[in-house]
Amino acid sequence: MRDLFINLIGTLSVILVVAFLIGGSNLNQRLTDPKGTKGRWRYVLLLGLTGGLFGVYGNLSGVSLEGAVISVRDMGPMLSGFLGGPLSGLIAGLIAGGHRLLLGGITAQACVVATCCIGLFCGLLSSRFWDYLRRPLQAFVLGAGMEAFHLCVVLVMVRPFETALSIVRQIALPFILANALGFTLLVAMLGYIQRQRDLSLERSRLQSELKVAKVIQRSLLPPISDRFPGRQEAALTAFMEPAKQVGGDFYDFFFLDKDRLALVIADVSGKGIPAALFMVNAKQTIQNCVRDIPDLAQAIMAANDGLCAANEAEMFVTAWIGALDLSTGLVTFVNAGHNPPVVVSKAGTEFLRVRGGLVLAGLEGSRYRTGTLQLDPGDLLFLYTDGVTEGENAAHQLYGEDRLLRCLETLPAGADPVERVRADLADHVQGFDQFDDVTMLCLRYNGPAHT
Repeated sequence: MRDLFINLIGTLSVILVVAFLIGGSNLNQRLTDPKGTKGRWRYVLLLGLTGGLFGVYGNLSGVSLEGAVISVRDMGPMLSGFLGGPLSGLIAGLIAGGHRLLLGGITAQACVVATCCIGLFCGLLSSRFWDYLRRPLQAFVLGAGMEAFHLCVVLVMVRPFETALSIVRQIALPFILANALGFTLLVAMLGYIQRQRDLSLERSRLQSELKVAKVIQRSLLPPISDRFPGRQEAALTAFMEPAKQVGGDFYDFFFLDKDRLALVIADVSGKGIPAALFMVNAKQTIQNCVRDIPDLAQAIMAANDGLCAANEAEMFVTAWIGALDLSTGLVTFVNAGHNPPVVVSKAGTEFLRVRGGLVLAGLEGSRYRTGTLQLDPGDLLFLYTDGVTEGENAAHQLYGEDRLLRCLETLPAGADPVERVRADLADHVQGFDQFDDVTMLCLRYNGPAHT
């Protein structure tokens, strides 16, 4: 009994390996994907042929005992019927049973009948109880039941009965266990392959959607061109690179009237799609409030209350919002928990550190205070998110505020500050994967327009 069981398990292992290779291959996906009537017939026939070949291999590697061939032949028709329906199971049974008949022996005819019936029965049962039978325990019971049926056919058809009974007594336990175990492993393995294929398709679909979302998110950012903002009093440059396909950072600029230009840079907590969705709401809410409410502090209070009211995800936004008077260079601003900007002027390069308010969407009813900054012609106002100063290299060293200041202090005349910092940051991180979005917005004040 032990030698018989070892032989059956060895054959089973080969069938499992081959089934895994076929089931996981692209060829299998192309040939067996049932699309339309023609595809369905091809699916049925191919599964029947595959199961029949498994049955033939089981016959060839079987063990002879008193004129019988003991093997895992039935696994092929069982699997074909289970996956392709009654017709697939019957085709596999006819192929495997026909080959068994050619081998001859006292149980040949009984094995043909049993093998064909098993393929047919598995197909009928799976077509009605697929979701139930694909579970491991139920698959094992089904496999054991089919092999018990096979032995009953042998007892009914093989004569003399004493020989049939002797064969059944010797092989019953290893025969039923090996075939039932093999069928269970095949069902579990193919189910795993299908789940992995579904996950791969879902990942591909998600990647495609994320690429579209990235394009949409970038389209929400205001363009910088000769036509917009299109004023000689100021020049703008900007950059945004999310750590993932989409992110929560954003910048914005828009006119409040013909002489006042609003600037916004913000960082939504979190990463990926949730942050990107909240970013859209935050951007529009801030812009609407700043445009509708003349007092900047009151406008940010209203924006905060609006974001708090629709914040079931419990996210928050750090933001710096300023309004530049193009005719005077005076900037009125509110800092809602954001990084301090850098001011580059003839007097030097320094952070604009003032006492700020609480982050937006953090606490309803929060109050904010305004600050002012006087820009002279040629001065720069550099806004950024913490993805810049917290840029990390492979040694886990941060880019830091000091290096940002040095980079802007040594800015060559006429150079783009955003591109200079971007290049210096890239030199620091050396391609190391970043975990935070990187966003920069720089204003160069040129002075009032000459008429």
